[in-house]
Parts: sequence; structure tokens; C-alpha cells
Amino acid sequence: MGDRPGELHALLESVAAQEGDPAKVVVLGQGVRLPGLPSGVHAVELPENLGIPGGRNRGVEWLRAEGGVDVVVILDDDGLLPRSDTFHLVREAFSANSRLGVVSFRIVDEEGLTARRHVPRLGASDPLRSSEVTTFLGGAHAIRMSVIDQVGDFPAPFFYAHEETDFAWRALDVGWEIHYRADLVLRHPRTNPARHATYYRLTARNRVWLAKRHLPVVLVPVYLASWTAYAVARRPPLAGLRAWVAGFFEGVRTSCPPRRPMRWRTVWRMTRLGRPPVI
Repeated sequence: MGDRPGELHALLESVAAQEGDPAKVVVLGQGVRLPGLPSGVHAVELPENLGIPGGRNRGVEWLRAEGGVDVVVILDDDGLLPRSDTFHLVREAFSANSRLGVVSFRIVDEEGLTARRHVPRLGASDPLRSSEVTTFLGGAHAIRMSVIDQVGDFPAPFFYAHEETDFAWRALDVGWEIHYRADLVLRHPRTNPARHATYYRLTARNRVWLAKRHLPVVLVPVYLASWTAYAVARRPPLAGLRAWVAGFFEGVRTSCPPRRPMRWRTVWRMTRLGRPPVI
């Protein structure tokens, strides 16, 4: 968004310091003029803010047009890669497993701690344990380009929140694997997601859209009931709860096509991985 030039340059320095062949690097500006960028870093300036998924789609379009890109790594502009072998490990992971579609990084704060919401497993169990998972972290992940070609773009209408889960469910449904890797680290300032004015409305609306787009019809009410209970149990402020309820019913009365319910064997696979799509 153009408001963190210092953090952006620090991130780009950590990318340039990665071992192995240099990566093609593009910085996406959403409705803003980008600051001066280091040599070899490409700038793509969009005339408006398309949201997180819409912006990612435009960045992928640029990389696809450039050609020669097998894996797309997406990093928040206020993050930093503390290790110089991260891209090397990413290349190794995808080379070793032809069914690996997405790799989720471990996000740590200034004190080296990982927030519960940054561990893509139920219960946020040991962040230092790598495993196969059913979703991934938006601020730091790598995707095989052929997966995007097969399952399609991120859902641009979501604008913010749950677009990664939407993409993950589609990838799982056609047989790709998603791995959480504790040794792939992005350092990122500790933040509260509720700082965004639209957080409660969009998270609620997009949960409903996610269920309506991808779940077998009998699972839709179960999934939404469990998330409603979870949202209420967290005791959001009254203004946040009102926004959440408004977003929930916005999702109920509006559609976000296409509807492509996952197969039951995908439901079973997610259950075996520890996160059935009803929780």
C-alpha cells in the first residue's frame, strides 16, 4: 500500500541475500505510487486497490507473462527473511515432492514467537513442528505455478480474509499437498487483525461464501454453526459483533460463484489431516 518503504526495502535486501539463482522479484502497488526500488526489482502499479486476492492475481499474471517461473513466493511487505537459505529450501521441497502444491512458512514476531493464528492446524499445536496441513498463511507462502494454472486464481471478490483457505480447498480437492514448514521463517511485526475497519464484516461474509462455494450441502450449516459459536466465544466488542452479524447475513443473501463442492474423499482426507471442514 506504499506506507512502509523502510520495511519494504529491508525485505527486498533479505530477498537479494538468498542463496542460489536470483529470483524474479516484483513489488505490487495497489492504488499508490511505489517508492524507488533496487535494481532488478520490478514495479507493478495498479490504479486501484483490488484487495489481497485481486492484487495477488495481478502479480501472478505479471510473472506468468515473464515466463520461466515455476514457483511463486508471496511475502508481506513488512516481513523479513532472517535466513539466507530460505529460497534454497523452497526449491528443494518442490523438487523432492511432485505432489507438493503449496508451502506455508512459519511467521515469527520480533521476539521470535509464533501467534496461534499463524499455525495452520487445529489447536495451534507446536509451531516448531512441520506437517501436512489443509490451509496456509497468506503473508508468507510458496505456490507451484502449475497449481494456480489448474485450480484458478485467488477469489478476488473476497477482497480480504479467507482467500487462502478457498484456494487451499480447491488444491486439496484435485490432489495437491499443502505443507507447513517450521524451518521456512518470515519475521513479521506482531499485529492484531481486527485493526482493519472491515475485519469483522469481511471475515464473516467470506466464511459464508467459502462454505457455499466449496462444501457439500449437508456440511454448510454445520460449518457455519461451528464458526458462529467460535466467533461469539471470542467475545468481540459490540461494534465488532454487529459488523460480524451484518457480514454473515450479507454472505447468506449474496452469492460468490462458482459453486464447486469438494468431493467426499477430500472431506475424509482433511479429516485424516486433523481438520475436517466443519471446524
